[in-house]
Amino acid sequence: MPEHRVLTRDGVPPPSARAETTDSDAARPTVAPSSSSRSPRRRTGPRLAAVVRVAGPWAVPLLALLTWQLTAAAGLLSASVLPAPEAVWRAGADLAGTGELQRHIFASLRRIAQGFALGAVTGLVLGFLVGMSKLMDVLLDRSLQMIRTIPHLALVPLVIAWFGIGEEPKILLVALGTFFPIYLNTVTGIRGVDPKLLQLGRSYGLGRRALVREIAFPGAMPTILSGIRYSLGVAWITLVVAETISAGDGIGYLAQDARQMLRTDQIVLAVVLYAAAGLLADLLTRLIERRILRWHPNYQRPTR
Repeated sequence: MPEHRVLTRDGVPPPSARAETTDSDAARPTVAPSSSSRSPRRRTGPRLAAVVRVAGPWAVPLLALLTWQLTAAAGLLSASVLPAPEAVWRAGADLAGTGELQRHIFASLRRIAQGFALGAVTGLVLGFLVGMSKLMDVLLDRSLQMIRTIPHLALVPLVIAWFGIGEEPKILLVALGTFFPIYLNTVTGIRGVDPKLLQLGRSYGLGRRALVREIAFPGAMPTILSGIRYSLGVAWITLVVAETISAGDGIGYLAQDARQMLRTDQIVLAVVLYAAAGLLADLLTRLIERRILRWHPNYQRPTR
């Protein structure tokens, strides 16, 4: 039998009818939306974002490499100006077969490691001293700022005159290029720590070493790591100049020797090796950032 609803003059059911309707609607079982209707959208979004995150940074280099290869294959690029990627690959394979390529790479890596370690440790120590002590700030900072304004590559003739053409001038130049970015970022990071946190640590009885270890160092770490990333790039630029002036091995020496022999393919190979080394150094620094700064919200990966 059809249901008849009683309406008022305005077309609104009376309170009793509304109550009955509400009770009947509440008694009806509610059907939850099926998981199949919303799971594809939820699953597709994170997967697409993961693919873009992994493959996105390689899209432009691969496109440039493909354009380079097609342009060289069409004869639009002269081999004496810019050889094809396959020619560069063959040059690298030939040098690797004789062991010469490995020798140059290991020589450059050794100089980078020694020079970077020397410059980084010195920059960190002096940065903490200047950042934490007003006395050290007065004694050291102005003198270091005066030295910083001198281009370290302009010191190449003087360093060679002091130390000769051995390994010492190359390592010292890399250390000079590494020192100032880390020093400046360390001082900036220490001074950027909230003074209230330091005062709170002192109120809990922490000494100077404990303040540095527990509060100042973690608070300044993001800025310090940014300085390390920048200094790695400066270190490789410095090494290029140092190895092209006075060296018997290394990637820079490989490029200089290839220039004298008019081997454009080996010159491009040296450029590619420098780019790969810089990329690996940056990726390593990013990995260290994620490991050390897991507590920092800006370095936490999204959960969804």
